[in-house]
Amino acid sequence: MFSLRNPIRLVPVLFAATIVLGTFLLSLPIAGKDGTGTPLLTALFTSTSAVAVTGLIVVDTATFWSPFGQIVILLLFQIGGFGIMTAATLLGLLAGRGFGLGDRMATQVERNRLDVGDARSVLKLVFTITLAVESIVAAILTARLYLAYDHSLADAAWHSVFHSISAFNNAGFSSYSDSVMGFQTDWIMLGPIMLAVILTALGFPVMQDLRANGFKASRWTLHTKITVYATHVLLAAGFVAILVMEWNNPETLGPMGIAGKTLNGAFHSVMPRTAGFNSLDVGAFRDETLLANYLLMFIGGGSAGTAGGIKITTFVVLLAIVLAEVLRRRDAALFGRRFGHNIERQALTVIVLALILIFAATIFLSMTTQLALEDIVFEVISAFSTVGLSTGVTADLPPSGQLVIIALMFIGRVGTITVATALALGGLPQSYRYPEENPIVG
Repeated sequence: MFSLRNPIRLVPVLFAATIVLGTFLLSLPIAGKDGTGTPLLTALFTSTSAVAVTGLIVVDTATFWSPFGQIVILLLFQIGGFGIMTAATLLGLLAGRGFGLGDRMATQVERNRLDVGDARSVLKLVFTITLAVESIVAAILTARLYLAYDHSLADAAWHSVFHSISAFNNAGFSSYSDSVMGFQTDWIMLGPIMLAVILTALGFPVMQDLRANGFKASRWTLHTKITVYATHVLLAAGFVAILVMEWNNPETLGPMGIAGKTLNGAFHSVMPRTAGFNSLDVGAFRDETLLANYLLMFIGGGSAGTAGGIKITTFVVLLAIVLAEVLRRRDAALFGRRFGHNIERQALTVIVLALILIFAATIFLSMTTQLALEDIVFEVISAFSTVGLSTGVTADLPPSGQLVIIALMFIGRVGTITVATALALGGLPQSYRYPEENPIVG
């Protein structure tokens, strides 16, 4: 039987333990291609990035790591992705609805106990969906690499399995040195990767709802409606923004035809949401494109999935609160349903904590490196949001900077709300309320 209080503390512990194990395995001489031991910081950074399904790297995955090392990395982001989907979903069941803070976890909710049968059902469904999607994507990519790219069947299968698992878990790791830039005009290669990323970025509760109710939106939960509709808006906005901003950039979309620009515009509207693959040189993006990516990465994808960021629902709840205040409405509401005050406070807490972490990390890296500010901000948001895209400066960070990125990846993966809940559960209950007095705001 699961305790109502313990699992929220157990999640970061289990992720940390997996990272430590991965660091040990990647430090072994057999993990590197040169047969010597990998530096501890490099092993720790790679292990954290894999378990956090981020994709940021300080060494080239294809050339630095041996087959053993690459298999370890693959297993780490598979475990990390599967773990976050199951853990987040189980915690959601424990909390009744959503991911509440300590006072919500400690109160009686509609469903305040998770039965073993519920846990088994969740694990079985997550495992089934994971295996099915990864197998289908791997089969398509294997056939394409074998038939069109002169790969041997074994090489085609390896690269395909690696990329299918990486895509489904939104990890962004690639077994090629240039990520997927070698396939920037190939719909058959990039298409399945995009679809796998979008699916899992919706989050497991949405996948479960779609599985049960199909495309009958009237039967969807409020969470599913927000996630699906907002995903469409963000993908479309990102697609248009990238096309407009990079259309004539000679280092990115400029040399391509309309079909190539369309494909890569679509691909790069998906990847900043959480995945981290790149078919274009991100370091060559214009400043305005980087700025658009800041927002897409910060928002991220759906809750209880492998996506990072503050999550779509968090961002939409904030927008609804702002809209309600502007229109002088009593409640923030969407689709005929109002939000509870606990959810509103939770959304504000997640966003404020995220902004504080990003701001603090940006200041620190600005003081300790000579990197351009736009590159630092991009790296910091990418790490916190577990996206994995980079302008190419990750390997240039000093050890202290790499440690900051490691911390951001861990916190971003475990989730600011999980950390906040673990801290809140450690405090004493407050049995009193102060008198009310309102300061001047604005």
